Amino acid sequence: MIIFPLPAFQDNYIWIIRHNDTSLIWAIDPGDANVVLNYCQQDDKQLAGIIITHHHKDHTGGVAELKETFQCPVFGPAHLTDLVTHPLAEDDHVNIFERSFRVLETPGHTLDHLCYFSDQPTPILFSGDTLFRGGCGRIMEGTAEQMLAAMQKISALPDDTLVYCTHEYTLANYRFAVSLEPQNQSLLDATLTCQTLRQQKQATLPSKLDLEKKTNPFLRSHIESVKVQAAQQLSEEVADQPSAAFSQVRRAKDSFS
Repeated sequence: MIIFPLPAFQDNYIWIIRHNDTSLIWAIDPGDANVVLNYCQQDDKQLAGIIITHHHKDHTGGVAELKETFQCPVFGPAHLTDLVTHPLAEDDHVNIFERSFRVLETPGHTLDHLCYFSDQPTPILFSGDTLFRGGCGRIMEGTAEQMLAAMQKISALPDDTLVYCTHEYTLANYRFAVSLEPQNQSLLDATLTCQTLRQQKQATLPSKLDLEKKTNPFLRSHIESVKVQAAQQLSEEVADQPSAAFSQVRRAKDSFS
């Protein structure tokens, strides 16, 4: 099984899962049908299924056309009744080729957000807009408490989990992260690595969860130095409660330039 991105729009990635021995593929969050159709036509592939992480149009805009063209199943949030043929909830499973992916409900960015985790043979997480490399999604529908709970749920996964998010936001995320932790050597090293990748027009993804724990401020909002810097950027007192501290980091990122 091979996983690779098809770039879409300005900074989206449509993740493709390809079976080594067949012409079948799956698509994760196909916001643009033409991107997937062009790939299938050029490489003689057949779309076997679609997974949706959340309802935003840049993740779902191509689903209806692809579903009609290939007559394939669509797995995703239950309320998307016009698109989803197989509604999902916490701990449901989706079988993709030889892998079984477990559904994780991760509200925060949106209330319907789902992530998909498989632990064999190598742990993989499709994190949508919940966890980015070096960042997390804006809290657009949920609460800081919900987003922190999502971060904690992901943090409990194996450290060697490969994290496939759906946006190329890494360098912008790292600029903010460095403003909070300018002496974090793991973060500085990761920034240089990703700058080189982007100069070569390569994706900075997937990331690895143990690296995120060392570099991502939204998995580090409990660390005193991160809390202090975020509060200073907002001209606020340092938060005591975990969700309030997380909220300060998120709001500091929202206003960072």
